[in-house]
Amino acid sequence: MTGRWVTGVVLAAGGSRRLGTPKQLLPYRDTTVLGATLDVARSAGFDQLIVTLGGAAQAVRDAVSLDGIDVVAVGDFGTGCSASLRVALARVHPHAAGIVLTLGDQPGVESATLRRIIATGSGAVMVCRYADGIGHPFWFGRSMFGELVQLHGDKAVWKLIRSGRHPVRELAVDGPVPLDVDTWDDYRRLLESVP
Repeated sequence: MTGRWVTGVVLAAGGSRRLGTPKQLLPYRDTTVLGATLDVARSAGFDQLIVTLGGAAQAVRDAVSLDGIDVVAVGDFGTGCSASLRVALARVHPHAAGIVLTLGDQPGVESATLRRIIATGSGAVMVCRYADGIGHPFWFGRSMFGELVQLHGDKAVWKLIRSGRHPVRELAVDGPVPLDVDTWDDYRRLLESVP
């Protein structure tokens, strides 16, 4: 790989309030939305892979293979992604140069994209620049961990990226931002996108 440690963090603790059923467990390809996301993350070659669980944690443990993954439970998952990130950062290996942050409901992120950001992620922040905008995965160098654990609420990571306080590098990625599943319409679009 890169001669340095890189940890992947998959945020999958959401309660799926808008959907009304655990989106992590929705059928997708020959597995589930989260199962497919974790398969892609496993194939990218992280030195450590962490997944956060909160809403429907036991159902996810029962239905999704979590072999080889550090699973962290998020008690206050209803307060937003920042709660998951705080818990995950506490488990990041001390040798990790940084983390690559991905979403558990975004199975369309390609392994090649993850491998590129693992190899080239440096400095404070790197984001993916798709044809239609910025999207995950994000790179955060270790120098950002102190600030990341102070975040609160949902979309706080996006506010940090857009704050202008830190240089943000961009990784050009072909195609549109991969779909994430928040509503039934999102899920239908995801299923329609499967080749």
